[in-house]
Amino acid sequence: MWDAALHALGVFADPHRLWVLLVGVLAGFVVGMIPGLGGVVAVSVLLPIIFRFDAPTALAALTGALAVVYTSDTITSVLVGTPGSPASGPTAIEGHALARRGQAARALSAAFLSSAVGGMLGVIGLTLAIPVARPLVMLLGSPELFMFTVLGLAYSGSLLGASPIKGLLSGLLGLLLGLVGPSPAAAQFRYTFDHPYLLDGISLEVLALGIFGIAEITSLLARGGAIAREAPLGAGWLEGVRDVLRHRWLLLRGSLIGVWAGVLPAIGATAAAWMSYGHAVATTPDRSRFGKGEIRGVIAPEGANNAATAGDLIPTLLFSVPGGPAAAVILGALYAYGIYPGPRLVEQHLDLVYVIVWSFALANVLGAILAFGTSPLVARLTHIRFALVAPPLLVTMVLSAYQTTRHSGDLLALFALGILGWLMKAAGWPRAPLLVGFVLARPMERYFWLTVELHGWRWLTYPGVLAIAALMVGPTLWSLLRDRREASSRRAKGKPEGSVPGALLAILAAVLFGYGLWEARTYEWQARLLPMVASAPGLILALVQAPLALRGEVTGSELEAPPGRELVQLLVIGAYLGGCWLVGYFWASLLYLLAFLRYAARLQPAAALSYTLAGLAVLWGIIRAFGLAWPSGAVLR
Repeated sequence: MWDAALHALGVFADPHRLWVLLVGVLAGFVVGMIPGLGGVVAVSVLLPIIFRFDAPTALAALTGALAVVYTSDTITSVLVGTPGSPASGPTAIEGHALARRGQAARALSAAFLSSAVGGMLGVIGLTLAIPVARPLVMLLGSPELFMFTVLGLAYSGSLLGASPIKGLLSGLLGLLLGLVGPSPAAAQFRYTFDHPYLLDGISLEVLALGIFGIAEITSLLARGGAIAREAPLGAGWLEGVRDVLRHRWLLLRGSLIGVWAGVLPAIGATAAAWMSYGHAVATTPDRSRFGKGEIRGVIAPEGANNAATAGDLIPTLLFSVPGGPAAAVILGALYAYGIYPGPRLVEQHLDLVYVIVWSFALANVLGAILAFGTSPLVARLTHIRFALVAPPLLVTMVLSAYQTTRHSGDLLALFALGILGWLMKAAGWPRAPLLVGFVLARPMERYFWLTVELHGWRWLTYPGVLAIAALMVGPTLWSLLRDRREASSRRAKGKPEGSVPGALLAILAAVLFGYGLWEARTYEWQARLLPMVASAPGLILALVQAPLALRGEVTGSELEAPPGRELVQLLVIGAYLGGCWLVGYFWASLLYLLAFLRYAARLQPAAALSYTLAGLAVLWGIIRAFGLAWPSGAVLR
């Protein structure tokens, strides 16, 4: 094991890889500061670029981006009062309250140091898990590996979000989307509608950017306003360090909670942060200060969410079960390189695991240094309206999405998936299970086919299979019972308000699952196994969900602005993507940036033109540096 670690250190120390790691760290740092985007968007933006490198270099960049997101999101949470990501929710409560009292520097200092310590403890947990779990992984066969993929899907569906039915529907929908394209078990294409673009399936990069990136930018633009209210940094940088030292045991406990939450599939950084925050409240004698600016409420969650990010990689690398949505993207990147987590990874690519370990460790240090160094500047930048930040971010996302296949279908798929992501937000459906289901579709189908071929249906009685099934049944039933109790409580308080978007999305899901089930009849039996497994329960759950949504028995919208205003912003984005298809990326981006900055951001003509030209110049530099291509139009090329 130590030989592999030392060899990985030599591979990792290559100057080229260190430079790419720094690029990943900077990308994750910037994305983390933008409210609502988080780790999924950070790694998704890098995906089209990193596939030009070898696997160790690509994973260094992705790991670097993921490692610093929950450090930089602290800046937005403290200074803005809006969580940079869901995992920084407790920090937004306590840290921003401290900032309003003139103690922003103290809150930021304590948060940055806690994040760095939590991340390093997570790395230690990942390192120690390898020798402990490696013998167990080597004993697993295809039935157990298939059940682990089902476990990941079930956990993400039943434990993420307030409604397990919505979560399971989201996961099954992602599974169905992941089956588009060639079947690995038969020489047959599925759900392609005879369109060449779909012959290779839907791109992971386009799906992640559409479901998360487009949907979040739409909400943030519709919400409008400046990124932050006035929140001076004040003094107290050293006071924050002393706070961490004073509460070092709380930080240790919070970080251990984070590691454990990361190990459990689909629990992740958000749950870890709130669990550690609850632990801090429960173990503090005077609880009255929480919610008003209690430093303990910053230290424990910040240690937990960074530790959970490293912990997420334990089930991802050792059992092919994504610990969280961002880990699912890294899992997809491994598959793209022909590297399969589990027995083959720890047997043949152990040094690659340690490259990830070294990358995570160094990225944590770099993230803390960047955070301390840039906080004074960022404090001033947060008073800028988001309307000035969104346009260049959107055109960068479109450029990233296009690199996947360099086909105009990427633009249509990005917008269609953006609409789906927005509808899921409007209906209160969790989107992370969809990403998990999409990534797990291929390995799940491969393991399922091997299991049926080699073991028939005897595998259903194997002890390992039954043990993993027991791990699924308990939490899923508990989630369903919790959902029913909450629905009864809402009915007792009065007639709940129905959700029209929720009902419409459930009907749309029923149509998709119904079509998936009907179309699967025409495939060879090897190719129709998993499509039917995904579509049949999906259809039943969607038909159950529609009336529940109309009766208001499930939680509602997650939109941040009136639906009409958000829909207008979504249509504007659609018009921009249509312009990219019609006249090409350059001219569409030029017109979009000028129009948006002039009329939505209300800049003067000269300022709008200067900002537009500067943004396009930066993009041109990125394109030339990385050998990228931009979409050519149907009219202008």
